[in-house]
Amino acid sequence: MESNNYASSSREKLVEDFKVLSKDVQELLKATASVVGERATDARGKVQESLKVAQEKLSQVSAQAKDKGQAAITATDVYVRDNPWNAVGVAAGVGFLLGLGFAAGTFLRRSDD
Repeated sequence: MESNNYASSSREKLVEDFKVLSKDVQELLKATASVVGERATDARGKVQESLKVAQEKLSQVSAQAKDKGQAAITATDVYVRDNPWNAVGVAAGVGFLLGLGFAAGTFLRRSDD
């Protein structure tokens, strides 16, 4: 659950950072609009096209990631509802292993003193 939240917040941060970058590039294009010349016009056109393609790809990737995440959540929910004791057993096993790991780490820190 925590990793889903972390992945979701990381994805949201990436999308937000890209939106800021997109806005900055658009402002840069407006600021350089007064620069004349064929090379400047070509460069602005290429940047605008690249920005448009990147925005479309980001939108697609974001939608796909959201769909995959929702599908994983749904599949997990269905599995847990159909097999509650298996889910309890797995959770207990993971908890046991984490407890052993923490206990071993504590033991090793004490023995180093």
